[in-house]
Amino acid sequence: MSKDNVDTFIKNSSLHVSNINRQFRNAKSEILVDHIRAEPLGITVVTNKVAQPLDLMLIDQYVKNSSDVNVLQVEEPRLPKSKSYLKIIGILYYPHTNSQELLNSGNIESILKQNQIFDNISLASKPQVIKVSSKSDMSIVWIDI
Repeated sequence: MSKDNVDTFIKNSSLHVSNINRQFRNAKSEILVDHIRAEPLGITVVTNKVAQPLDLMLIDQYVKNSSDVNVLQVEEPRLPKSKSYLKIIGILYYPHTNSQELLNSGNIESILKQNQIFDNISLASKPQVIKVSSKSDMSIVWIDI
């Protein structure tokens, strides 16, 4: 999208957010747009959940039908291609001190579901539990979000 298109579109961003959210409600989608921001290469539409192909299509149709932009300069919407990893250290490898039961990815997933900072985060793969050393009772957990 050209700089002129971005500037024009961003001027009415609050209107665009409400209109896109209306389209999502009409399509019975659980996704909502939080805000729209300008980026060096175009615009970023920030949503409350990961967008599905239908959601991207609705956003694309809305932007292309907007009178604020030149349709010929609009690229197809896409999800970001970056990944985020979280490394948690210092967790007991044996959850119960008198037990030989090992900490596993299922334990980590249930703990994450109980923690409110992970409410709007989806795991891209199963958590990986790694024992620090053979003599240690501590572990490291890798989470791909």
